[in-house]
Amino acid sequence: MRVQLPARPHVPVPREESFSSRLRSAAVAARIGLWLGVCFGVAFVTGLVSHYAQSTHQPVPFPNDPVWLYRVTQGLHVTTGTAAIPLLLVKLWAVYPKLFAPLPRRLREIVLVGLERGSIAVLVAGSILELAIGLMNVAQWYAWDFSFKRVHYALAFVVIGALMIHIAVKLPITREALGGDVEDTEADRPQAVRPGAFSRRTLLRTTWGAALLAALVGSSAAGTIRGLDRLAVLSPRSRRSGIPINRTASQVGVAASAMSGSYRCEVVHGEKAAGFSRAELLALPQATHVLPIACVEGWSANGTWTGVPLRTLLDHVGIPRGRNVQVHSLQERGADRVTVLPANVADDERTLVALLLDGQPLSLDHGYPARLMAPDRPGTLQTKWISRIEAL
Repeated sequence: MRVQLPARPHVPVPREESFSSRLRSAAVAARIGLWLGVCFGVAFVTGLVSHYAQSTHQPVPFPNDPVWLYRVTQGLHVTTGTAAIPLLLVKLWAVYPKLFAPLPRRLREIVLVGLERGSIAVLVAGSILELAIGLMNVAQWYAWDFSFKRVHYALAFVVIGALMIHIAVKLPITREALGGDVEDTEADRPQAVRPGAFSRRTLLRTTWGAALLAALVGSSAAGTIRGLDRLAVLSPRSRRSGIPINRTASQVGVAASAMSGSYRCEVVHGEKAAGFSRAELLALPQATHVLPIACVEGWSANGTWTGVPLRTLLDHVGIPRGRNVQVHSLQERGADRVTVLPANVADDERTLVALLLDGQPLSLDHGYPARLMAPDRPGTLQTKWISRIEAL
């Protein structure tokens, strides 16, 4: 017995004239696009700063002063990226009818429109993917097998390239739209004749408010700023629970080796080497500095770090000034097991093999028995559970 399935209802493809609200206008799209472009620009530049700061090969050493430079750039990176999400959604809503505009008949115009729509497709797809994986990285939810760092970096150039093409193509109409009053209808689509549920100004103010709210409520940077931390209810990092911890000892398999009584911090220069237990490190002259730890995820926090100046250990085995050094961790797996410390940072008196945090011994998850703490250095490169330091 054959069962006849009900026929699927026919859903017509929308046409441009189906969208008649005056809110979907060039005046709205241009103003939101302007601020979206600012957010993307700031996020792109600060992302380049972070990539360079983490690079092993730096023709010009990343500065170690001011100590707050990296934390500010990465706070801006994540905040502008978070604020861009509602801006992008409203921008797409405003220009959505153009997706269904009929193609022109002349070949030259078809080519130009095709290039324009192709760049928009790349821009929209790239922007959504870039923002999505950025948010997932902040939440430390890695639902993929690729390297987030490499893909996020490469995709940024794709998005910015497509954005520049889009700006160039749309510059005439954008200038016209921005030059007039937001309620002007001269640049509107002919089909946009129906008044919206509210004014364009109300839509824009609501959009600005949503962007600000997203930055305050969801940004990890806001979650670690005194006074704003209570507002950042969706931030995965909060300063109220102390300095956040991204990578725990159990995650990277160092608990047993870090707590072992045979622990030694080796300092190596060619054939000359010296090993220090934690007790021997504590017996050396100590220094205390207030330094921020800042993460690529946007959060940062000040800590009072006490330990042996790294330069003291380097001098012990005769490593001359001006040499890069390599720092090894006890961790058995995970990224940044080995990091390179540029000479300007290695020679800085504030760079410590830290043993105490805020006057108390380091916790295991904060890098016990010893960790690196250097000024203006990405948190992921502040190597925890140090096992070996050697000259390059």
